[in-house]
Amino acid sequence: MAELTGDQRVQSEVLEGLATAVNHRRWFVELAVPYLGDDPIEVGSGLGDYAIEWAPHFGRFTATEADPERLVKLKERLQGVPSVTVRELLLPCEEVGTFSGAVSYNVLEHIVDHVGALRSMAKLLRPGGAVVLIVPAFQFAMSPADIATGHVRRYTKKSMRAALTEAGLEIEKVQYVNALGLLGYYMATSVFRLMPKEGAMVKLYDRFVLPVTKAAERVVRPPFGQSVFVVARTPG
Repeated sequence: MAELTGDQRVQSEVLEGLATAVNHRRWFVELAVPYLGDDPIEVGSGLGDYAIEWAPHFGRFTATEADPERLVKLKERLQGVPSVTVRELLLPCEEVGTFSGAVSYNVLEHIVDHVGALRSMAKLLRPGGAVVLIVPAFQFAMSPADIATGHVRRYTKKSMRAALTEAGLEIEKVQYVNALGLLGYYMATSVFRLMPKEGAMVKLYDRFVLPVTKAAERVVRPPFGQSVFVVARTPG
């Protein structure tokens, strides 16, 4: 069984609320696409918001989910997308595959044995396949919202590199993204004790602040961010 933590209902509510952050999602989709090859698998597709954005970029795409209730909703939502296969996947596992890449956004922080989960992702890939991750950054930003949604940890570049190395992956890129998002998230969830759900703050940030952040980070790599973006490769 996967070592998932947290209230699955709360997690689903947050996923539904953040679905309105369209610019944020498309930015993170753009980050991953160049590394995923021709036949990628998404680990932890949730309600399918990212899968729908990724599907047009690939001839084949596999979306997965560990939570049974979300898996049902995921299958219903993606049943009309012919290039997408939907299936259950629990990590860590011993399954061996030949996918070109594995992408997992905001999932690894929920898994107690995160090194085991990274090893499992690597086994799903052909030699040289890419593991592409987004994980939340900086332990000081661990808030009641993190705990309610089952976050075991938040990461720095250093701790992320250590986990990747222990898992036997070859590191290609580890960087912070969405610098202004970290400030907004900390204020909203740690100071004001809000949940990151749909609302005026999310919409305003996504519409007005995020495009500026995205443009700036194309020019200057920030020394901090709300998330850590990772690209690593299987040996060979």
